[in-house]
Amino acid sequence: MGWDKLERLDLEHVHGRAGIAASVALGAPTAHTPVESSRTARSVTLGSMIPILGGLGAAVMFTVSVLTSARASRLIGAPSTVAWAMAVGFMVVLPVALFAAPAPDFGRGALFWFVLAGLGNVIGLLMTYAAYRVGAVAVVVTIASTEGAIAAILAVLAGEALAPGTGAILAIIAIGVAITATGTQAGAEGTLIAPERAPRAVLLAGISAVSFGIGLYSSGRISTLLPVPWAILPPRTVGFLLIFLPLVALRRIQISWAAAPYVVAVGLAEVFGYVSYTIGAREAIAITAVLTTLFAPLSALAAWLLFRERIATRQVAGIGLVVVGIAILGAVQG
Repeated sequence: MGWDKLERLDLEHVHGRAGIAASVALGAPTAHTPVESSRTARSVTLGSMIPILGGLGAAVMFTVSVLTSARASRLIGAPSTVAWAMAVGFMVVLPVALFAAPAPDFGRGALFWFVLAGLGNVIGLLMTYAAYRVGAVAVVVTIASTEGAIAAILAVLAGEALAPGTGAILAIIAIGVAITATGTQAGAEGTLIAPERAPRAVLLAGISAVSFGIGLYSSGRISTLLPVPWAILPPRTVGFLLIFLPLVALRRIQISWAAAPYVVAVGLAEVFGYVSYTIGAREAIAITAVLTTLFAPLSALAAWLLFRERIATRQVAGIGLVVVGIAILGAVQG
């Protein structure tokens, strides 16, 4: 009786009362219980890190995309930049997708999320690249970076749990965006921007944020329904079919030797960014989406270093509020 009592106490300490019942039912030896518990703990820790690593990896890749697309869009325009970037990504991802799953199942709503993810991302890119031509990169990406908060809100509305106090944090982010959007006279690569063009850049960036948010959420949903290569294919498929091919047919596609390396870099960065995001979103859409938006401060810093952009002090404060809000939101969700 004494040994049985000690054994029961040990099981209760390791697994709780549910663990006792399970161990008795399975006939599991007590000696293996701590090992199994340790493995479970490591598995939970790794699982909780996947959305964080996925979001951060996507943020780095999207920073590369922002910088190279800003340059390309000034050389050949927004439509051609999106067209070539999506064509590059399509030609890279499609063979991999067909090899991994030649006949994927587009049932259970997968086709709907596939189309919505593609349209959201492509429209977002078109609006963002157009905004680069009339606004500062730091301002445009800061506003566009709220896509993660929008995707997180959509995830909550769909039933995903979000920590208490999230509304206040989102309000901080919104205030930061409003301050950041007050306009600047310095655009990409240090070019001067007329004050009357700033509202247009803000509007375009705002539309891109909503579009990207819908695209991010849809990509997260489709990541649970299709293999990873197929989950990152929607934007590239939509962009290739609806932008690249029509521009080629109308002979309005533009390219130059100077722009070529930039559009290739954009296409590859978008692919790797979405691979990272998709892997993280399989575990938690809201956390991955929010951390992905850290590309904004990274892009703003890089634009200041590489393009010599000058932004007002109040806009630095606004960017800071957005960064702090995103960081806190990611922390409370973790």
